[in-house]
Amino acid sequence: MTRAAPEDPLTGRSVAVVGGGLAGIAAACRLADRGAAVTLLEARPHLGGATYSFPRGDLTVDTGQHVFLRCYETYRWLLERLGVSADAPVQERFAIPVLHRGSADLPYRTAWLRRSRRGPAPLHLGAALARYAPLSLADRARLAPAVLALRTVDPDDPANDTLTFGSWLRIRGQSGPAVDRLWALITVAALNLHPDDASLALAARVFRTGLLENSRAADLGIPAVPLRQLHAEPAARLFAHLGVRLHTKAKVAAIVPGRDRDTAGFLVRTHDGEAAVDSVVLAVPHQAAGTLVPERAAPLRYRWTGLGSSPIVNVHLHYDRSVMPLAFAAALDSPVQWVFDRSQAAGVHSGQYLVVSLSAAHHHIATPAEELERQYADAMVALFPRASDARLIESFVTREPHATFRQGPGTAALRPAPRTELPGLVLAGAWTATGWPDTMEGAVRSGLRAADSIDRDPHALGRVLTEATVTERSEVMKGHSTLVMGPTKEVP
Repeated sequence: MTRAAPEDPLTGRSVAVVGGGLAGIAAACRLADRGAAVTLLEARPHLGGATYSFPRGDLTVDTGQHVFLRCYETYRWLLERLGVSADAPVQERFAIPVLHRGSADLPYRTAWLRRSRRGPAPLHLGAALARYAPLSLADRARLAPAVLALRTVDPDDPANDTLTFGSWLRIRGQSGPAVDRLWALITVAALNLHPDDASLALAARVFRTGLLENSRAADLGIPAVPLRQLHAEPAARLFAHLGVRLHTKAKVAAIVPGRDRDTAGFLVRTHDGEAAVDSVVLAVPHQAAGTLVPERAAPLRYRWTGLGSSPIVNVHLHYDRSVMPLAFAAALDSPVQWVFDRSQAAGVHSGQYLVVSLSAAHHHIATPAEELERQYADAMVALFPRASDARLIESFVTREPHATFRQGPGTAALRPAPRTELPGLVLAGAWTATGWPDTMEGAVRSGLRAADSIDRDPHALGRVLTEATVTERSEVMKGHSTLVMGPTKEVP
């Protein structure tokens, strides 16, 4: 991508990007490419937001297991921009091993949800669904009408955001076992909620875009390196190349706008300094955005709290030998939802390091770590008998209490557009009105939309604040450590 032409309205404009997650990284790249003078402020010691890694002994541990799809075109553009596409390979074709058993006294068997190599969507899944052993023959026979009906559900219709996906499925003949053993397998992972709690509109976005409209769209991508190496470190290198000023450990305390609509510009304050800029991209979670956005920028910002949040819990199990013969698997009839082999990515040289990922983990967020470690170590023995002879070198738990916003009915009306009532102040984050679920794709889309929204307001090019206590608007903020990319040292 080339640098901005001189006539670009953003050329020479000073912009502060607040937040160094994927939305902030994407916004900073887009703004710098268009010639803006960009400063990115991140409260943590590192970039990456929710997608970061930390060291634990000899392991490099990701805060959560992040998976993407081939149809995440904007996220994959960012990987290309960062030069790390090779570190996030995509399956040749969509294939998920699903561990299940028909009765309590049977060992677990593997059913595959796998697309055919030929045939248009949704026929590419026909054979896999017809053979999907975790469902009865009667339930499998009722899948086709529901699949065809789901293709007609408009994700952008507000009426569909008033319904739950589970209620819609049951009206169309899907039994409780079908909802739990097939539909929930995808919904819980993608929306961090069970179908009975999830928005029909967002579920339709997931299934239509990922599975029902393009035969290759759902091919899975799993990072082959730690998230720090995939996002944070290459973003810092790209920022240095683009001239983006990066300040970590720089928590923004206030964003002060001009006194009226004719006084453009903002004073961005941290605990260690302040700077005046023409525009601000606020790319932080909705809870933090609600406290930073001035009231006259978003008089209804209090409504964002209605988005709530849903947690994710990860149980990390490092064995002294290989116990799981698969790169990853989903599980039914087990406390385990999904389990991933992260040995190579984490730098394990002996044994096997597995991560059990638990979405919609409301019941686990406060459970003592020792209890979770014991429960899921036992569950792994049931899934993989080889684990019974293996020694656990280490086990621990990481928790993300606010991993995503709660993607239930009614959330579309609460998600704001990027532009606020104050010219030059825009919002970014997967929680904003992207039309997508709270995913890495949604985050990157939001950052690009926010960056492109700045120059669409005729008031956004007014004079900068004169009250700022800096010598010039582009002055580097003092008192912050720059390019501090070291990860945190403790389990969050």
